Amino acid sequence: MKFLIVDDDFTNRLLLQEILKDYATIHIAVDGVEAVNAAKDAIEDKAPYDCIFFDILMPKLNGQQALKQIRKIESDSTLLKEQYSKVIMITALNDKKNIKEAINAGSNGYIVKPVNQFDLIKKLKELDVL
Repeated sequence: MKFLIVDDDFTNRLLLQEILKDYATIHIAVDGVEAVNAAKDAIEDKAPYDCIFFDILMPKLNGQQALKQIRKIESDSTLLKEQYSKVIMITALNDKKNIKEAINAGSNGYIVKPVNQFDLIKKLKELDVL
């Protein structure tokens, strides 16, 4: 398994990495641009991420914008839909507009910070990632 954690906050990345380290190889991106590039490289190598965890509020390219770009790269690739990365938004934003935008962009889950380890693992199991 291979996961990508995308968050501009060091503490949030560290927390997620600690929670997830026993389940997968963890890669890190500090903004949406790095995330899109990492996902594109993984797709081109025919080894897409099993799951991507996105913060929404980030510099350069926010999580919503990055997710849209990654879904476009996936759809333009030779990947089958079931090979697309599962995406979970992990953010402090808890408003209907952002939740709806994330779902419309192709997010598979939405968790409001602070992250609870048990809720996160439960969500991964629901999505058949674990």
